[in-house]
Amino acid sequence: MPRPPITPAPPLAEGVGLPWDVPVADAVAEIARARAAYGDTFEVRSGRDRYLFVFSPVGVESFYALPEEAASKGVADYLMLRRKLPDELFDGRRTLPGTLFRRDDVAHYLANLDRALVAAADELGDSGTVDVFALTRRLAHRMGLASWAGPGSADGATFDRLVRALDALDGAEAFVHPDAMAAVAASGKAAELAALAEVEDVLGAALARYDAGEREATGLFARIADAWDGEPSVVRRQGVARDVALIHVASMSNLAAALGWVLVDLLAHPAVLDGVLAGDRDLAERSALESTRLAQRSIMSRAALTEVELDDGRASYRVPAGTTIATLLPLLNTTAGPGLDSWDPDRWNRWKLADTGTLASPQLVTAFGHGRHSCPAQPFSLAAMTAAATGLLGRFELTPTWTEHPQPVPAQIGGVARSAAPCEASYRRR
Repeated sequence: MPRPPITPAPPLAEGVGLPWDVPVADAVAEIARARAAYGDTFEVRSGRDRYLFVFSPVGVESFYALPEEAASKGVADYLMLRRKLPDELFDGRRTLPGTLFRRDDVAHYLANLDRALVAAADELGDSGTVDVFALTRRLAHRMGLASWAGPGSADGATFDRLVRALDALDGAEAFVHPDAMAAVAASGKAAELAALAEVEDVLGAALARYDAGEREATGLFARIADAWDGEPSVVRRQGVARDVALIHVASMSNLAAALGWVLVDLLAHPAVLDGVLAGDRDLAERSALESTRLAQRSIMSRAALTEVELDDGRASYRVPAGTTIATLLPLLNTTAGPGLDSWDPDRWNRWKLADTGTLASPQLVTAFGHGRHSCPAQPFSLAAMTAAATGLLGRFELTPTWTEHPQPVPAQIGGVARSAAPCEASYRRR
């Protein structure tokens, strides 16, 4: 059936599509070209979907003010991730990623990060060459799996099996490599289902160890396991493993990428690095915020579940259910005011921009979102990036082999940027 139109009708961006549906050389540049041609509010029809993009100050403020029950971020995220992740991973979950960041949990995760840093240093040895983003990804895997995947999951061959499977299952591929999603669909998600089966096998063994009494430092895994008590053994084993898998792929991938950019930027700014290594925790945190801001490739989107009103400052649009309302952080974060295309941790005061006087709205620039739509993991993420950057760069002196600042994957339209090319650095232990 034909969908009701957006009224009044915004400009339709002719010939513009999103990389899930059509070949796009650079997803962010594609939307930037549409904005230049059609203004700060326009409609994109891509595949079977309809998007209303907003970039004006009033439009962005209206976007952030939309109530979740009427225009849902959760549903929009799910619709994106299910292009990559099997439906089985979403069905029947009893412990969700949004429950991860209680104060006592965060303390446990950070203790596991300290242990992961020791393990990373042991693996690196005294000198060599390492890809910065591969290093931070492995570090995030180890911290996460130690925190919620059960006994033995962050060690030895078990850890390596889980890393391979979770990398294959990574839902972030839906927005990092959206151009690959047609092939994923054509395969019936065969590789993803095989990876999920591998995770279930490995974590089934971890659950057996837990049930046998191996319960030291199990943390969140205990709550996940307890949530499935009373179920038949096969159902419980599968349910626990899928809860862990969804938590892990939803929480670690962007954190690992953001930490990689923090390292890249600190290596490019030796004076700031010296301050961080001298113990300036506030500077380290502001550096993490600034690196995350510049690395954002996020399409911030809301799936309209019912008709909603959105005011962009020039018109008030009636947006029917079934429409995705969106804005694009990499365009706003670098163009909303002078100097925003450069890295400067001094632009932050704690978690807020120190000076918003040059911005038409403070909501035009963000690292972790605004208000009710702020990322709930922000306190943990900043603490983890600060500790990890200080721990790695305090243990090792890194010398980049790249000669120009690394660039993001061109097709990426969501999350924190992944580097389009390897970012190798030589290192030696301090």
